Amino acid sequence: MAIFGRILGLFRRSRLDREIDAELREHMQMCIDDNVANGMSRREAERAARLQFGSPTVARERVHAEDAALGLDSVLRDVRYAVRGLKNSPGFAIVAILTLALGIGANTAIFQLLDAVQLRSLPIQKPDELSELRIAGGSGGFGTIDSAYSYFTVPMWQEVRRHHDPFTGVFAWRENGMLLGEPSESRRIDGLEVSGEFFNVLGIAPWQGRLIEPQDESSCELSKVVASYGFWKSQMSGIPITSGTTLVVEGITVQVLGVTPPSFFGMVVGDHFDLAYPTCTPPHPRREAFVFSVMGRLKPGWSQARASAYLAALSPGLFENTAPTDYSSNEIKRYKSFRLEATAAGSGVSYLRKEYDSSLRLLLAISGLVLLIACANLANLMLARASVRQREIAIRMALGASRGRLLRQMFIESGLLALLGAALGMALAQPLSRLLVASLGTSHDTVHLDISTDWRVLLFAACVAVVTCVVFGTLPALRSAGADPMTSMKSGERGTTGGRERFSVQRMMVVVQIAVSMVLLVGALLFVRSYRNLVTLDPGMRESGISYGFFGFSSMNIKPENDAVFKDRLVEEVRSVPGVQNAAATTNIPLGGSTWSHMVRTSAGEGSSRFSYVSSTYFATMGIPLLTGRNFTNHDTNDSALVVIVNESFLKRYLGSAQTSGKAIGQMVRVMPEPGYPERVYQIVGTMPDTKYNDLRLEAEPQAFVPIEQLPVTAQGAGMGIMVASGDSAATMDAIRRTMQAKYPQMIVQLFDFEQGIHDGLVRERMLAMLSGIFGVLAAVLVVVGLYGVLSYLLAQRRNEIGIRIALGARRVQVVRLVLRDSMGMLLVGVVLGTGLALAAGRGAGALLFGLKAWDPVTLGYAAVLLAVVALLASWIPAHRAANLDPVDALRTE
Repeated sequence: MAIFGRILGLFRRSRLDREIDAELREHMQMCIDDNVANGMSRREAERAARLQFGSPTVARERVHAEDAALGLDSVLRDVRYAVRGLKNSPGFAIVAILTLALGIGANTAIFQLLDAVQLRSLPIQKPDELSELRIAGGSGGFGTIDSAYSYFTVPMWQEVRRHHDPFTGVFAWRENGMLLGEPSESRRIDGLEVSGEFFNVLGIAPWQGRLIEPQDESSCELSKVVASYGFWKSQMSGIPITSGTTLVVEGITVQVLGVTPPSFFGMVVGDHFDLAYPTCTPPHPRREAFVFSVMGRLKPGWSQARASAYLAALSPGLFENTAPTDYSSNEIKRYKSFRLEATAAGSGVSYLRKEYDSSLRLLLAISGLVLLIACANLANLMLARASVRQREIAIRMALGASRGRLLRQMFIESGLLALLGAALGMALAQPLSRLLVASLGTSHDTVHLDISTDWRVLLFAACVAVVTCVVFGTLPALRSAGADPMTSMKSGERGTTGGRERFSVQRMMVVVQIAVSMVLLVGALLFVRSYRNLVTLDPGMRESGISYGFFGFSSMNIKPENDAVFKDRLVEEVRSVPGVQNAAATTNIPLGGSTWSHMVRTSAGEGSSRFSYVSSTYFATMGIPLLTGRNFTNHDTNDSALVVIVNESFLKRYLGSAQTSGKAIGQMVRVMPEPGYPERVYQIVGTMPDTKYNDLRLEAEPQAFVPIEQLPVTAQGAGMGIMVASGDSAATMDAIRRTMQAKYPQMIVQLFDFEQGIHDGLVRERMLAMLSGIFGVLAAVLVVVGLYGVLSYLLAQRRNEIGIRIALGARRVQVVRLVLRDSMGMLLVGVVLGTGLALAAGRGAGALLFGLKAWDPVTLGYAAVLLAVVALLASWIPAHRAANLDPVDALRTE
């Protein structure tokens, strides 16, 4: 295309040169003729003319320069004329610019968020060389998984550290919460555990001091940390780092080695770290715990595919050498079948990509539809404005203006509007982006994203502005420049009346607006109703008045033989706090994001089941009834018969015909072995209804509850979770904190509201409901404006016709019916077209809905009724004005 453009430019220049040469020859010939007429000989006349005109090449270039200057001056005059025109029509200009600013600003804000989450590279040296090593297809739930980014156990990391031929260097890292300050006043901060090669491989230079290096891994005791720039500025007052700079972390005084640069936030887009500390290799690392993410920088000449091939060849030996014990033979075989691969990691990793990618793309499409409605609105306004200016345009054409010049004038006006709208839209995009980022956060977890404007955002905004200008400016410009000047002059000040076919374009645009608005309203109603379904869903347990807490007592040095007694006493002390109705211990907070599963085998089948170890008061605290059998008692310990309570889904999947009534009581459940959990056989002593376990959106899963006193000794830790029932969660949590701090100053206590935690898990649905609802309302408002404007314009053009109808005896109700019939016709066509578009678009949004289908008839009906009400509101004022028209005034203007 570029070569074609150059060739076309050469042809145009050649033709222009020929025209200039012809004109110069004509002028020279005239000069020669004048010289001959004045008595010179032909030869002398030609010589004098050549001296007067000079070099033909210089003359040609001078003419070119003058033409270019005249052309630029002409464009500047058109720009000044367009500015004066907008100043003379301030209402039109303000409405157009604000409409474009909202549309372009919303699109740019959402794209800016997509850019920050998906497209932007990490602030490191040569990010395109960075690779992430992972298990191809994931671990399938094998072992214990620390986070969504954990693909490596410590033994696996040690093997890769020794065999990393494709990489100049490799490193391991993981996010890990830390406690800052003395135990009685500690608060949780975000920690980053890194191997010694981390900063060197990434090419991160220290802002102050030095960063973690390989020799810092020598000790497994926390003694050194590196602060992030944000933490250093906000929590350390930006004091210079020296060898004596220390902090109290996890109850230990540690040395601060240095500060990372301001741009570095870690490896997870959307998160940040406060302190980084060196990892270590414990004497007996857990072989089933996937804790690390491992990355490396490719050597020159190595590609991701070649590195993956190397890792695939390395995998059989690696997984053979690192296989965990205490699993069944089938599980060990599955572990040894894993294969490693290398994937590009230049843009880091992020849960936001998986969680919100489709949502943000959908919102970008929705905001694009809103901009399309705005463009249709502006096109109608500009068509109406152009009709009013037809006499002016006709006079300009009569005075010699070409259609091309008029077309350029119209496009300059459209471009000026688009430019001003884009500039204001870019200014709006920043606060809108910040609002979007804030909407992704929860009550106790914020999202950290760099939403600065980069070249991609600027390019996107520029492209949107150009496309917008073309969409709403082309048709009015062509219509105005293509008008017949004689007809326009004859039409006088009223503009071009024409026939009804003159209004078909305006009607078509209104139909498009209604159709697109139907799509947006259907989407908004679907997402709002889906969010409502989740918020009002009964999870099968009590939500309000419930709080949960994590109690950590590792620093209290409780002897293992006293651990169970202390935990029982702790639950009783929490229950005795004023305002507490009940309390129970649990190893798993329901709907809290974490899960625990065991492989089980019964007489009717085998598979995986969710497990929770709870105290006997758990079901009463959470308001969960038992269907059959008995509850746990204080006598259910590791020294008595092992018992379990299962839900209905467990019965259906693993007990078959034994699920009915009390037939399940007494059935045996074998739990397969894994590290820390030996093989055990439990007897079912009770059954319960299905409850939600980890996610409101998921169907109920097989679930088993075991007395917490029967938790294997090898699986117990220096901490526990407690569920608390009360009348006022906030007041009760404050009372528990005060009581625990007074009794156990070294204990770590973290308390949260259970109902708020459930709602925090619905951020995606809340964002979709809120933003799609806003866009749906905006679309309805634009339909009101568009329909009202078109009807007012059409009625103004038909003023004399309506006056004649009234003069000939038409009743006012007939005039109103005439107007409403026109608007209802456009509404009907738009709703039918929009319904088809909504059904087609709904296929891609179905996965984001809960309890609804994309073709939900109730939602489609609601949207159609809302648009009908909107259309009636928009039509009533023009119809009422037409019905009250004075026929004498209307006919006098004719």
